[in-house]
Amino acid sequence: MMSNYAIILAAGKGTRMKSDLPKVLHKVAGISMLEHVFRAVSEIEPEKIETIVGHKAELVEKVLVGRSDFALQSEQLGTGHAVMMAEPSLAGLEGHTLVIAGDTPLITGESLKNLVNFHVSHKNVATILTAQAADPFGYGRIIRNSDGEVVKIVEQKDANDFEKQIKEINTGTYLFENKRLFEALKDINTDNAQGEYYLTDVISIFRQAGEKVGAYILRHFDESLGVNDRIALATAEKVMRKRINEKHMINGVTFTNPESTYIDVDVEIGAEAVIEANVVLKGKTTVGERTVLTNGTRVVDSQIAADVIISQSDIEESIIEEGVTVGPYAHIRPGSILQKGVHIGNFVEVKSSTIGENTKAGHLTYLGNAQVGKEVNFGAGTILANYDGKNKFTTMIGDHAFIGSNSTIIAPLTIGDRALTAAGSVITKEVAADAVAIGRGRQENKEGYAKHCPHHPEKK
Repeated sequence: MMSNYAIILAAGKGTRMKSDLPKVLHKVAGISMLEHVFRAVSEIEPEKIETIVGHKAELVEKVLVGRSDFALQSEQLGTGHAVMMAEPSLAGLEGHTLVIAGDTPLITGESLKNLVNFHVSHKNVATILTAQAADPFGYGRIIRNSDGEVVKIVEQKDANDFEKQIKEINTGTYLFENKRLFEALKDINTDNAQGEYYLTDVISIFRQAGEKVGAYILRHFDESLGVNDRIALATAEKVMRKRINEKHMINGVTFTNPESTYIDVDVEIGAEAVIEANVVLKGKTTVGERTVLTNGTRVVDSQIAADVIISQSDIEESIIEEGVTVGPYAHIRPGSILQKGVHIGNFVEVKSSTIGENTKAGHLTYLGNAQVGKEVNFGAGTILANYDGKNKFTTMIGDHAFIGSNSTIIAPLTIGDRALTAAGSVITKEVAADAVAIGRGRQENKEGYAKHCPHHPEKK
């Protein structure tokens, strides 16, 4: 079997994006367009991938470092010129070379594999990836002969009335016999309105030489989308989100309103999970089986185990173990671990803490930089005061401890197993196991003093 190679075109600035970021680095469903294209290209198992870089090359290279070779196109003189930059690496090799733009994030690996199979089985020198467009205006049209071979590609401005009616359009992705590609590139020129080297000119060179040029039609037109502006970027995002959500539904996940659910491409979700409307799952998040995420929940780069319920809460870079319940309106910040059976209730914030099994913090509590044992109970309004304005300190709380409502724990300190803090206490010293800590002023009642207060009825 002949080898496959690939050239990804990623040198352009993308002026219409109105951005300092190179166009191919704009994200769709959580990863850059370039990464989407690279993943699709990888499915044809190329021996070499050459990425053509130019504008802010160092940023583009950073995305694929160690996975692709790079060639610099210091001056952008067209698609043909970009491919020429790969000549030192690829010219003379036996095999087939895919040429694809780095701004086509919706292309799938399956379609590229079909393109390769079609190209090889038809023994083409070149095969153009095409699509059937309901409205082909603005696209280059594919002109075929009676045998189905491609005769030429006609751009919109050059098409006659008959050619304008053709629905088959050029997607800008090609597969070439590698040696012939680089031989033909030596014969193209800049004799055109743009003064650029057009890759499409090699098609005419092949036809004039009597060589066979074919075209493989995509099954789904949306895969052909090239992103040139923010409108197209939003379209790509919409299509990709729909594709992602449908994949999860096929795998047994329930969505109450998939159109309003936003899930990044690398998120994994177990069967029989329930995802309600307005849920956002980003980054390298995993969600276990039978877990329920209610309306408004946002999870970023976190591992959520099975049988968890998260209600209208925000979770970042944390681990949530089996049977945990969170929310509503809780915030689990980076570095937190909620062990099995933990309950974190409404308006509770946890940060850089490990909360032991079956511990409960029902409401209005801040747990920061803490190591908490199992079956601890936090009363409402508890604060672990972990920051002195310069340094963060750790609080250690043992198993079965009971932290009374409105306790303020001044770190660093340790509260032992089965210890109790009285409600309203400020705890500044260590509390031994089985001890009761009371850290509040003694109440004193002043009889009759209320009559002198402005709120008293006699003063109104």
